[in-house]
Amino acid sequence: MKKLKNIYIVLFSMLMVFFGCQEDNYNFGEIVTPTNIVITAEIVGQDTSNPDLEYGDGSGTVNFTAVSENASSYVFYFDGVADKSPSGQLTKRFSKVGVNTYTVVVKANGTGGLSSTETLEVEVFSSFTDEEAENFLSGANIGDSKKWYWQADKDVHVGLGPVTDDYGNGEFAYEAWWNGIKAWDDEKSCMYDNEFVFTRTANGLTFEQTVGPAFVPGTYADVLGVAGDTCQDETVATSMFGVKNVSFGPSTSKAATEGSYNNEPYRGTSFEISEGGFMGWLVGSSTYDIISVTNDELIVRIIQDGDGFAWYHKFTSTKPVEGAVSYTYNNLVWEDDFNTDGAPDAANWTYDLGAGGWGNDELQTYTDNAENAKVEGGSLIITAKADGSGGYTSARLKSQGLRKFTYGRIEVNAKLPASQGTWPAIWMLGSNFPDVGWPKCGEIDIMEQTGSDKNTTLGTCHWFDEASQSKADYGTTTSVANADSEFHLYTLEWTDASIKIYVDGVSFYELTNSADLPFNADFFLILNIAMGGTLGGTVDAGFTEDTMEIDYVKVYQ
Repeated sequence: MKKLKNIYIVLFSMLMVFFGCQEDNYNFGEIVTPTNIVITAEIVGQDTSNPDLEYGDGSGTVNFTAVSENASSYVFYFDGVADKSPSGQLTKRFSKVGVNTYTVVVKANGTGGLSSTETLEVEVFSSFTDEEAENFLSGANIGDSKKWYWQADKDVHVGLGPVTDDYGNGEFAYEAWWNGIKAWDDEKSCMYDNEFVFTRTANGLTFEQTVGPAFVPGTYADVLGVAGDTCQDETVATSMFGVKNVSFGPSTSKAATEGSYNNEPYRGTSFEISEGGFMGWLVGSSTYDIISVTNDELIVRIIQDGDGFAWYHKFTSTKPVEGAVSYTYNNLVWEDDFNTDGAPDAANWTYDLGAGGWGNDELQTYTDNAENAKVEGGSLIITAKADGSGGYTSARLKSQGLRKFTYGRIEVNAKLPASQGTWPAIWMLGSNFPDVGWPKCGEIDIMEQTGSDKNTTLGTCHWFDEASQSKADYGTTTSVANADSEFHLYTLEWTDASIKIYVDGVSFYELTNSADLPFNADFFLILNIAMGGTLGGTVDAGFTEDTMEIDYVKVYQ
């Protein structure tokens, strides 16, 4: 046993020597902190001898170079948002109009996780502005956000064309090579849940893709070493997620300066998403020409890295729902998209004014003051306010005597108030209301929301039943998430056979129409916020003000 014990000791010693030698041969390398960071900033077009060019040519473009001893890569920070640059060279376009001073922080990365930072202030002039496009993308007020989605329910929501080749007919400006994709394309279905969020901050717009994945077309797949025409996660699309800055400038592509799309010129504005950001379609580029933009549609063109292909993309601010609806009426006969700031258009809207409960024990006084109703940033904003004396003011707009309709599809894209006690409504009354009164005139409530349940919307019709000589009603409800923070589409499809109400293209209400009902004559529109009353209920004791924001009203027949 003693000999066996000695053998174990010898073997153990040999193993320790072996592993010790192995450990001694392993070399981690020298761990060094980067030093002597030098940042230079070349302001494009700057001429300090010319007062007009002292801070650049107005493009807001700056070429940055960072160098350091013992650095392997660099990260630039603009207002806290990172923009990686392994080489230390980066071009940044600042879009805030005027001469502004920006603080730029550069982090130099060394080995072993060590890094150093240096700060530089740069004063730059930017003269380019497209505030309307910014408002469409995000909203007009600081803190406003807007979600965009693939316009998957429309044909040609993705297309492909050449970058500069003309062939005598301007092919460089539209989807000349591939324009056959149909709505809800099976191959692209993996990307249709994408969400792209633009947010307005005090320093401009930010962008964030909040829901993946990224689609990689076959033309770019070899660059990434993946299968073409597939969706990929963040392990492949490494710049997909995270908050990024958005800068705006004049379009410089041939398509934007010389071409046209559907016989209309390009808008002339481009935007760039920092840190390699992109809108769902990964082709190694982050700069988009805006072809056109409204509150509910964005059409852009992006040139794939390598300059061989130009991709065309269409987005919408209302998420499409596959198989949701096939409408009867599709000819747009009237709309108000609220694109002119100031008072609501007097050709479309007038007001109900005063107090008196309005038949429902309501608490507000309706006014035509700008503090209660105004058009701003591409939306009609109706504001209910506490008046400081225990009462409330609000607005009730109507198209009575100005716009009236018999049958059709009425669409209202709206964001609703969140406060307890507010009672927003999008509804219609028969134009014969002054002659026959209510309920004989008939009433169609496209959207109502109670003061206590902000996750539910009501659709209701009211009329007078001749057989029973009494008021008749039929209504039902549906859930609507985030009604106060996101726009939703409230729709009425009204024919001589039926009245159907939808939210975001999904039907939840249907009433059979007939000659015995009052819903076969002209009706006018009403938009309002009531306070308290039969559906508003108890108003929050701390209420100060809240809004209903109307993106647009459209009527199809």
